Amino acid sequence: MKIALFPGSYDPITLGHVEIVHRALKLFDKIIIGIGINPAKRYMFSLEQRKRWIERCFVHEPRVEVRAYQVLTVEFARSCGAQFLLRGLRSAKDLEYESYLEFINRTLDEQIETVYLIASPQTAHISSTLVRELITYRGKLKGLVPDAIIEEIYQSLA
Repeated sequence: MKIALFPGSYDPITLGHVEIVHRALKLFDKIIIGIGINPAKRYMFSLEQRKRWIERCFVHEPRVEVRAYQVLTVEFARSCGAQFLLRGLRSAKDLEYESYLEFINRTLDEQIETVYLIASPQTAHISSTLVRELITYRGKLKGLVPDAIIEEIYQSLA
């Protein structure tokens, strides 16, 4: 069974993330969306909210599992039985950053391969950072995050 771990903070999940997962389901038998917890990082949304929103996005896809972790990504992948790390790329800048991560991950476990999917032109401009800024100023989220979570995002800030 081919299992891929798609690690990230998902603060919040975007349509870019959703697109990568749907495309990756053609390549892998199972995808674990791993919500990494970094105690040094300040999140806009709670772990529970982020997990619930991701699960809502993939409620009809039994091959997608959502789990949180607070160890090195490679260690978590190993504990899940994932042979692949799945990463989405939006730009050359993303590729540069991700290649450094891959070098480190490969030194930790050379058996775990990193697979990159390039974002489509429809989602390449979307980043969680920009979405958080829009949320802060009550900007329009339609077309950036899944419709199913937009209302709850705004309610959580009330």
